Amino acid sequence: MAYRSDDDYDYLFKVVLIGDSGVGKSNLLSRFTRNEFSLESKSTIGVEFATRSIRVEDKVVKAQIWDTAGQERQTLSDRYRAITSAYYRGAVGALLVYDVTRHTTFENVERWMKELRDHTDSSIVIMLVGNKADLRHLRAVTVEDSKAFAERENSFFMETSALESTNVDNAFTEVLTQIYRVTSRKALDAGDDPTTLPKGQTINIGTHDDVSAVKKAGCCSA
Repeated sequence: MAYRSDDDYDYLFKVVLIGDSGVGKSNLLSRFTRNEFSLESKSTIGVEFATRSIRVEDKVVKAQIWDTAGQERQTLSDRYRAITSAYYRGAVGALLVYDVTRHTTFENVERWMKELRDHTDSSIVIMLVGNKADLRHLRAVTVEDSKAFAERENSFFMETSALESTNVDNAFTEVLTQIYRVTSRKALDAGDDPTTLPKGQTINIGTHDDVSAVKKAGCCSA
């Protein structure tokens, strides 16, 4: 559910979706922003983004969520390097998505994580997402392995089903809430009171120096 008008928000956060092709990134995006799901699997061409505003505590947070094809990591051309750099620039949150029925997509999360760390600030909030959890009979990745990876990487973890709309809102909301807490801590550290921000003031923590360190204890799971 959106709050107020689309241009009326207190915070604007850029969140990126990354992971192999076919893991369901676009359907996670469409489910969260428009509550839509498409059974026709079409690879994303180029970069797309959508927005949705949610309430976090007493603030309205607008998420600008970017989605792109999953092949960039294997592409060596300068053109795609430039696209990759622009894609990550200013991101303060990320959903790293794999398909629970395809173990290869889970094996590749380590390389995606490295690319993410190479292009973003160390304080970025990361959620490891095991999508297509509705396909229980085809499961190839255990919850235990995923939790272990998330703990090693100091990231959060959740399994989702874009098809059944399971945990999709929870995954995005958790990331946005954690980003908001980072921003609030940064304001307090700087001597500002985030609760006194004028209503409607936009805070875009979109540069590498804008976010204080995220200190998380372990990870969260579904």
